Amino acid sequence: EEGERERQREREREREKGREERKGERQRERERERKRVREKGRETERKGEREKGRETERKRVREKGRERERNGEGERERERDREKGSEREREKGRERERERERDREKGRERERERDRERERESKGERQREKESERERERESNGERQREKESERERE
Repeated sequence: EEGERERQREREREREKGREERKGERQRERERERKRVREKGRETERKGEREKGRETERKRVREKGRERERNGEGERERERDREKGSEREREKGRERERERERDREKGRERERERDRERERESKGERQREKESERERERESNGERQREKESERERE
C-alpha cells in the first residue's frame, strides 16, 4: 500500500512537471508573438516615416521647379538639356563612324593577308612548275645523250 501511494505521488509529480513545461512553452510562444507584433508595428512606422520623407522631398522639388519657372530659368535649362542631348547624339554618331572605319580597316587587312597568302601559294606553284620543267629538260637531255651515244655506236 505504501509503495502504491508512492507510485501515485510520482505520477502526480510527473503530470505537474509536464503541465509546468507546457505552461512555460505557451508563455514563451506568447512572448515571441508579442515581439513579432511590436517589430511589425515599428517596421510599419518606419515605412510611414520614409513615405512622409519622400512626400516632403517631392514637394520640395516641385516647389523648386515652380520657383525656377517664375525666374524664367526653366526654359534656359530645357534648352541646355536639349543641347547636351544633341551633343551626346553627335558624339555617339562619331563613335559609330569610327567603329565602322575600324571594321572596314580590319576587312581590308584581312583581304591583304589573303592576297599575300595567294601570292605565296602561286609562287610555290611556279617554283614547282620550274622544277618539273628542269627535270623534264634533264630527262630529255639524258635522252639526247643516250641517242647520240647509240648513234655513235651504230656508226
